[in-house]
Amino acid sequence: MSKENTTPIQDYKRTKIIATVGPSTHSAEAVKKLINSGANGIRLNFSHGDHEEHGERIPWVRKASKELGKPVAIIQDLQGPKIRLGDFEGEITLSKGQNIVLEYKADYEASGHIPVQYDISKKIKRGERLYMFDGKVRATVSSVRDGKVYATVENSGYIVKRKGLNLPDTDFGGDIITAKDKADVAFGATQDIDYVALSFVQHADDIKSLRRMLNNHNSKAKIIAKIETNAAIENIESIIDEADAIMVARGDLAIETLAEAVPIVQRNIIGLCRAKSKVSIVATQMLASMTSAPEPTRAEVSDIATAVVVGADCVMLSDETASGDYPVEAVQFMKRVVLYTEKNSPVEAVFKLGDDVVHDVKTAITSAVLTLANEIDATAIVAETKSGATALNIAARRPSRPVIAVTSDQRVANQLALTYSVKSYVRRDSKTAATKITNFLVKSNVLSKGDTVVSASGKYPGVVGSTDTIKVRVL
Repeated sequence: MSKENTTPIQDYKRTKIIATVGPSTHSAEAVKKLINSGANGIRLNFSHGDHEEHGERIPWVRKASKELGKPVAIIQDLQGPKIRLGDFEGEITLSKGQNIVLEYKADYEASGHIPVQYDISKKIKRGERLYMFDGKVRATVSSVRDGKVYATVENSGYIVKRKGLNLPDTDFGGDIITAKDKADVAFGATQDIDYVALSFVQHADDIKSLRRMLNNHNSKAKIIAKIETNAAIENIESIIDEADAIMVARGDLAIETLAEAVPIVQRNIIGLCRAKSKVSIVATQMLASMTSAPEPTRAEVSDIATAVVVGADCVMLSDETASGDYPVEAVQFMKRVVLYTEKNSPVEAVFKLGDDVVHDVKTAITSAVLTLANEIDATAIVAETKSGATALNIAARRPSRPVIAVTSDQRVANQLALTYSVKSYVRRDSKTAATKITNFLVKSNVLSKGDTVVSASGKYPGVVGSTDTIKVRVL
């Protein structure tokens, strides 16, 4: 049996942390330090690196997870149709009112047409907006003819090669899973992957397409929908219904929508995820200054604290741990902010639940467990779960106490590592699983004699959807 994590229950953080592995953390030792410092999920960014490189990192995560006795979720983040400028020398200076032409793989020196790496002429239409260099130069499309996009520049500036393009008004018509993504999904299906993150989601059908692909590869990975387009915001409820988790990817989202709208969008998504028992992830620039500095800005600290207060399941680090100078310190600082906020926040977010909330046995049991735990001031809640659904439903109500999930499926335990307040243990299906795990946690000094726990279990251990019993136990 692997070592079990014996952190005292009062030191558990409820909001989870995802760290991205990259050049700065490309070693087994570095990955273990990230996890030991507080990372619950490890993101592999398939926009960079090759299969060999990512394939090397996955065993590092599993080895560290086993050694530290801590389930960890591995996330395969697909690149998606990331549209970039092509290659040209130096800078291209553009002036307000200037007419420009963009063309797939154009030779700028020979034609004067700005090259792009994706044939946007097949998707973009007249009147739609086109943002270059990650929004620094903005233009409006005047016409599309013969594979060329003609546009008028709206503000003066300059562009350089290989920088991003954003098309906030363009509908990709379900064509967001690229050939590269398909090859990466096929590779991921042969690896120990827990989640696949789909970039530039626009419609619920995008999630369905990826789900079919994963099923065809016999993959049990769950799907994270990355919200970074206008279309995704317009279709957010149906996307949340189809996905298993939602990532608020604030970088591209701020370019494609109004920057001032992003905080409100973020809060709305977290509220919807809570209502639908789906995992919510807040990402991008949470500790951006720590990419090159040992301390964050006060605004960044406030940003993390706000995500915690409004009830995000996870906060995520990207460049900070992938290519930054202080990757471990960034995780450590994020954990400090999370724990301090959870222990000292005088407020909590309350979201109005819609009229479409389902009133069924599952919901009733969840409500009863939480009410009982609050009434008796229980130390923890124990959820026996085969699929993870019981733990997810309890966590969605954002309990102020830890949820100890007991499952016989290691994959489920890893996937629950991203869920608010949940700490998972893998045990064989048994009618006494909750009793055995709490006895173990008392012996391990995670729980103490005299602590009270409320448990939710089923008459038929190991059967999905059979949770029907609530018990109170004084240890």
